[in-house]
Amino acid sequence: MIKVNHLTYDYAGKRALQDVSFEIAQGSITALVGPNGAGKTTLLRSLAALTKPLSGEVFINNINAFIQPQQVHAQVGYLQDLFGLYDSLTVLQSMEFTAYSRLQNYSNIDEAITTAIQRADIGSFIHNKINTLSRGMRQRVGIAQAIVHNPRVLLLDEPASGLDPEARHSLSQLLLELRN
Repeated sequence: MIKVNHLTYDYAGKRALQDVSFEIAQGSITALVGPNGAGKTTLLRSLAALTKPLSGEVFINNINAFIQPQQVHAQVGYLQDLFGLYDSLTVLQSMEFTAYSRLQNYSNIDEAITTAIQRADIGSFIHNKINTLSRGMRQRVGIAQAIVHNPRVLLLDEPASGLDPEARHSLSQLLLELRN
């Protein structure tokens, strides 16, 4: 499902990734662990076809991320560490905004939104404004946005950062449910 071959990435004057290679099988839940500045976010952004490395290849479901990035974007849901939500929107409006920007077929947009809301378990607060939500609720909204287009791969950067123990457990349960 994910295959990385000899990925090397440089920022101005600094090597972030050096000859990274690995494979991740379908249905896996895999964590990247390392100190700050180790290149975890850079690697995730490369997997999501959002940044191009100095050298190497990334394949998502046998699609080359750097030759066909739009096809990879259709296969991947990505939630970055510090993601933004429009505070003045309700959760439902936020989901609609994301769905219209991610989906190519608008005929099933309501179904896609409803499914993502149910899977992320955010239905009880869809009429709340984003600025009233706790960190854990905001994280669930971000995950719902990342899965609204029903991706085959979900990449989450620091998904448990800032969450209390109960919210972390809830997030773990959600990830296990999404895998299935």
